Amino acid sequence: MHIYIGKRLLVAIPTLLIISIFVFSLQKLLPGDPILAMAGEERDPAVIELLRERYRLNDPVVYQYFYWLGSVLQGDFGISLRTNQPVLELICQKLPVTIQLAVMSMFFALIIGVPIGILAAVKQNTWIDYLSNIVALSGLSIPNFWLGIMLILLVSVHLGWLPASGYESIFVDPVRSIQTMIMPSFVLGNALAATLMRHTRSAMLSVMKSDYIRTARAKGLSSWQVVLSHSFRNALLPIITLSALLFGELLAGAVLTEQIFTIPGFGKLIVDAVFTRDYAVVQGVVLCTAIGFILMNLLADVVTVLLNPRMRAAI
Repeated sequence: MHIYIGKRLLVAIPTLLIISIFVFSLQKLLPGDPILAMAGEERDPAVIELLRERYRLNDPVVYQYFYWLGSVLQGDFGISLRTNQPVLELICQKLPVTIQLAVMSMFFALIIGVPIGILAAVKQNTWIDYLSNIVALSGLSIPNFWLGIMLILLVSVHLGWLPASGYESIFVDPVRSIQTMIMPSFVLGNALAATLMRHTRSAMLSVMKSDYIRTARAKGLSSWQVVLSHSFRNALLPIITLSALLFGELLAGAVLTEQIFTIPGFGKLIVDAVFTRDYAVVQGVVLCTAIGFILMNLLADVVTVLLNPRMRAAI
């Protein structure tokens, strides 16, 4: 297993290198000059030249890339052009918020999507199956920003059950933090639940046609024993892989949802950085997001190996 994980990590190195090249190169194509924005309206030429020298923007692009990459390998992601803070400090401030939002969103996605998917597969071609598909299509079709606004109007304005917006750190006030995160987490989890429901249903239907499922039924096991102990266990592998990918997507930040509920996560950070041409922040956030995707994929592969005896034996 250690060799398998080591090989996967070695594959991740060129992947991250390619991502860093793309991010660094493509953002140079963005219109506008961040130094002119920093210099203010008067734009003293001496100040502009000083800022270009300070941030090495007068160097060739290739030199700028290798200087940035060398700094990143030493744990230095650069300085934000907008706030003059270290990028790593900004990431450390926003990452716990994004992780909390992602974890709570996946919780809603799993408790909604997986049970409905199992039920739809067991009750295939019945009104329950059709209703489940309608719910899934609704979850995929309803825009997150519209659902978020409707929840604010209903739950916060009319019923007064939860705060309409804002964020409180879970380390400062856990109860308040969870209250502020319930609605945005449900909005994101609802869309993911629809995807999980469809994949769970397909995986369950595929497994339930297998010979060993018919054998289990012939042994006299109850229907739900067959479904939960045999069918769902073998259908779990693609669900785990998909869940890891969806969680990695959440780590990238949910821009619209964070804007609606005023959550200071990765989504808002990278949008502000793009609009202000804050190159260092964009590079740092995208690189951290890519690392999160790779780690989640690695975790999914490891769990898949642990749950699948044939793959474990092969390794």
